[in-house]
Amino acid sequence: MDARSWMWIAWPAFLAAAIMEMVVFAFVDPLDAHWMGAPLEWSRSAIYTVGFFVFWLVTMVGSLMTRMLARSAHELNGGIVSEPWVE
Repeated sequence: MDARSWMWIAWPAFLAAAIMEMVVFAFVDPLDAHWMGAPLEWSRSAIYTVGFFVFWLVTMVGSLMTRMLARSAHELNGGIVSEPWVE
């Protein structure tokens, strides 16, 4: 994939992660976060940062799968279109 395709993946994922960050942390206090039953001993900004990168990673995977499904026949096999196999 070229740089343009990566920007089609990264930029919408970044915007979606930013929106998710605002919505989630408008309702969730980061200091109330627990991991496997124990409270996290991180600062608010650390939890905001990790949360943003987790949201960005998840939305980037979704964008990557969308980009992979949108590939044309030319991108998949260099434009070679084969005939269906008949027995």
